[in-house]
Amino acid sequence: MAGWFPVVSLTGPRQSGKSTLVRHAFPDYSYVTLEDPQTRRAALEDPVSFIRNRKGGLIIDEAQYAPDLFSMIQVVSDERGDAGQYILTGSQNFLMMKSIGQSLAGRVGILKLLPLSFREAERGQQGQLEVDLFALEGGYPRLRSAGMPSSVYFPSYIDTYVERDVVGLLDVRNKAEFHKFLSIIAQSVGALINISSLSRDTGVSVSTIKSWLSILEQSYLTFSLQPYYANAKKRLTKTPKLYFYDTGLLCYLLKIGSLEQLLESPYLGAVFENLIVSETAKSHLNVGENPELYFYRDDSKREIDLLDCTNSGSPKAIEIKSSRTYHDKYARHLQTVCDEIDIAKDARYVVARVDSTYESKDCSVVSARDWLLR
Repeated sequence: MAGWFPVVSLTGPRQSGKSTLVRHAFPDYSYVTLEDPQTRRAALEDPVSFIRNRKGGLIIDEAQYAPDLFSMIQVVSDERGDAGQYILTGSQNFLMMKSIGQSLAGRVGILKLLPLSFREAERGQQGQLEVDLFALEGGYPRLRSAGMPSSVYFPSYIDTYVERDVVGLLDVRNKAEFHKFLSIIAQSVGALINISSLSRDTGVSVSTIKSWLSILEQSYLTFSLQPYYANAKKRLTKTPKLYFYDTGLLCYLLKIGSLEQLLESPYLGAVFENLIVSETAKSHLNVGENPELYFYRDDSKREIDLLDCTNSGSPKAIEIKSSRTYHDKYARHLQTVCDEIDIAKDARYVVARVDSTYESKDCSVVSARDWLLR
């Protein structure tokens, strides 16, 4: 990206490793962070001097805090005409994209950095990484590198997130209500989003719930999976599903604090489904592809957990099961629905917590580990 665009923007959730990555990738660039109050004040009070007085490549961390910098970056980058002049990072996607859209459209390459994938996490340790353990711990780099218990890491993470991102962008008068909302959302992972029900359960208005859901997506804590439409004549659900980018955070919000608790939890199936969906999204993002992921559900309640249409010529249908044993009934909807929507027989999968991958009569049965490392 830095070889093509004058500006590169790297967004992602807090503490996903953005600052570490850009400083490692561009060691000769000057670095400033607008998290520092004095630096932020200088950028806000005199954006012209802030940009013009810095020669050569420049990394601006948490650039969204000084939106007036973006128009000055446009002016200077146009004057110089070189690629890779500025690297901007940000945790608040809404503010970053608003400033980019106003000043840097066509001049910026946009990248997203999420918490570590299973493949990346295993590469960073000795020996094999257990899939269930990764689902429990998640992929935030600081937690993994320090061997920090999630019960220590995530309370601080959420407090920081609420204070800096939520309170800063939304009028959240009662932080306890937002914390309650996070817990309820976690309990609804993988289910159809029911805004009215969320409003009743939290005691806040429907419009507030919509704002809160939006901020979760904009700050890369959650994402939604849209329903798949292939046949306009068939009655299909129009409501999306919600997932977390990191299952460690999900487990913390579900009060799952150990591997034993996870394996005995009624939420094991939802956590495992979230893991496969989020890791599939990361597998595309990490090679520069924009994930096109959907689910299928019709009025007969036939459902396929995941349809991967990222490479439009060869969509894949994936049913996700947390069982350690495969049963033919798992592929029942795969067979009938895929025949109707023209998904090839060699693109039908059941991903489960089985020990090994093999071919069944109706689909490929894929172990979770093989799916995450593919």
